Amino acid sequence: METADVVIVGGGIVGSGIAYHLTANGCRHVLVIEGESAQGKGSTGKSMGGVRAQFSTPVSIQMSLYSIPFYASFEERLGFPCDYRPQGYLFCATTDKQIAYLRTNYAQQVKMGLKNVRLMTGAEIRSMFPQLRGDDIVGGSFCSSDGFVDPYSAMIGFMTWAADHGATLWRNTVVTGFTRDATGIASVETARGSVATRKVVNCAGAWAASVAKLAGVDLPVEPLRRMLVPSEPFNEFPHTAPMIVDMSNGFHFRPEARGFLLAWNDPEEAPGFKTDFDPAFVEKILTRAADRVPCFANLPVNPKRAWAGLYEMTPDHHPILGEAPGLPGFFLANGFSGHGVMHAPATGKILSDLILTGQTDLIDASLLNLRRFTEGRLIHETAVL
Repeated sequence: METADVVIVGGGIVGSGIAYHLTANGCRHVLVIEGESAQGKGSTGKSMGGVRAQFSTPVSIQMSLYSIPFYASFEERLGFPCDYRPQGYLFCATTDKQIAYLRTNYAQQVKMGLKNVRLMTGAEIRSMFPQLRGDDIVGGSFCSSDGFVDPYSAMIGFMTWAADHGATLWRNTVVTGFTRDATGIASVETARGSVATRKVVNCAGAWAASVAKLAGVDLPVEPLRRMLVPSEPFNEFPHTAPMIVDMSNGFHFRPEARGFLLAWNDPEEAPGFKTDFDPAFVEKILTRAADRVPCFANLPVNPKRAWAGLYEMTPDHHPILGEAPGLPGFFLANGFSGHGVMHAPATGKILSDLILTGQTDLIDASLLNLRRFTEGRLIHETAVL
């Protein structure tokens, strides 16, 4: 029988980030099990790749304050690129209520040590981006160290470094069950045979609930389809632009290659494993795009290049991190609700700390444990894109 100190179920960016942090902390016998023929076929390869520290809850801000500098120094640390581009995030508010919300968030962010976030007036935003329809923009918030990374490159960098330092990756391998004894987790059953281990991490993304169920753990994580529309090359808007978020309806976009990448969270979308792209979405998003950016009325889009991926949603849009109650050795890193890529470095550190030492100094880990749902300690976060 194979043995491993830690088995990670799921080789996407979250699992790879944990594998990196474990091996970097001296844990050599780490096994990552990936069900697909290649890594990144789940949500990682379909992500928009945004990274931001402009959140409203302290725990999300803390995770970004570790993750973004990590991405900034990724190539230096690991020797692999992650294509971090600090072009910023610009939130554009159109009501006094939204401005008050950004002000509250700003105070929280600055208090926690975020240096380069600033509030902006409507006039500043209009002069910065005259291409935006700005008549209703009353102000906003901009952070210059927010930006984008290439999720696939970051995942490959994490996993390759880990593999170079003793970790093992099994591809094309499905986890079929877990065994437990009086101590807790005893082994992982796979299509390739049994692996004896005392530590397992569920990093199965949108499929996390079914993996948890194999261990008898009820996990409130469900998939939600998100669609992204890339444009063809387009030069009427600056490619140095940040991620721009229209707070009136949640439409947001950023430069990508020689065009732009458009996103919008359709409120009519129902949870489920739908990964097909709905062509009707193109008109919905282009209507919002042209409304905020009039020159986008001419934006060339090929619907065949658009795609859909899955968010893994929890009831409070915050991840579930840490050991499952009642099952020693079964760790959870699930339910990132769209923030898995941006928080993968922090998640790697937190889980590595909890697995190796039982505690972490990065966040108050009890805030994100699974127990919060039965104990009624849900976290209120409204800045979900």
